[in-house]
Amino acid sequence: MTTPEKCYKALMAGVDQFGGNNDAEPVIKAFHMGAAAHGEENMRKRFEQSAKRLLRNIFRIGLFENPYIDAKESAEVVGCPAYMKAGYEAQKKSVVLLKNKEQLLPLQKGIKVYIPDCPATFLYGMPALFSPDLNVPGHPWIEENLAGKYMTLVKTPEEADAAIVFMESPHPMIPGYNQDAGYVPISLQYRPYTAKQGRASSLASGDPYCFENPDRTYLGKTNTCANESHLTVFEETVDKMAGKPVIAVIDLVSPMILAEVEPKAAAILVGFELQKQAYLDMVFGNDEPSGLLPFQMPADMETVENSREDVPFDCVPYTDEEGHVYDFAYGMNYKGIITDDRTKRYR
Repeated sequence: MTTPEKCYKALMAGVDQFGGNNDAEPVIKAFHMGAAAHGEENMRKRFEQSAKRLLRNIFRIGLFENPYIDAKESAEVVGCPAYMKAGYEAQKKSVVLLKNKEQLLPLQKGIKVYIPDCPATFLYGMPALFSPDLNVPGHPWIEENLAGKYMTLVKTPEEADAAIVFMESPHPMIPGYNQDAGYVPISLQYRPYTAKQGRASSLASGDPYCFENPDRTYLGKTNTCANESHLTVFEETVDKMAGKPVIAVIDLVSPMILAEVEPKAAAILVGFELQKQAYLDMVFGNDEPSGLLPFQMPADMETVENSREDVPFDCVPYTDEEGHVYDFAYGMNYKGIITDDRTKRYR
């Protein structure tokens, strides 16, 4: 089909908006195709139907009929204590405790804790979640005044009774496609990953950005991780702590392969782009973890590659050294694995 024919087919199927398109000509040609087939009046009604749908959302939030804000009301609403408290409580409830070996947590307040610095991570030209300063090659993971409310922050592992390593889930260096490398696997692990599983020829083809080889297969190709250093810092901290407990606090943007971290961690907490304080409240017992995993944590990349894209819960979940299975709706509190109305429903 030509581009106008494709636009016409999309319009008649109910599409209201062509995203990322600045060329009106194919859409206008599609209008004339419809006018020839169904009459100009009917085609005009079809276009007006899309206009109504799109404008309704804009009018609903008051961008046109009430463009002037009440500054006094905004000051009372934006950043008001009640809303900030509600937001913070939601953050704490979303923290998931995955591992708590020998019931290490909660830590005693005031305990001597070592928190390593880590190189700032850049993902697609932007700083990662825990990277506050672009100009500093190494930065503290936590502010001293915040840490002081919970622990005695020490500068070396030798002084510490425990260590906390703040990490982010792995960020693939190339997000699926690169002009030079073509298609590469999207990895969920820190160390370089080479796809040994997958289709020899992709079901999808015809990518407009990859004319030389439109096949999207990535079998046999390798991808690296932009924040591989997070795992390196964690492993180095474990070695330096020489048997003393190390707690991994991982901010997730996706599932990840925890086999790289779990065996060496005494406790693991995960969350979803949260304030560090929310994690510390769980580590030191100000609140008890109550979150559940919203997805499976795959055992390895092989199960990821073999999973079916259109079938839920299709990965083999990771099992830790204590026999706990990191499946959908898994989570722990200080007493053990959570079993409540939520887990009965979701599991």
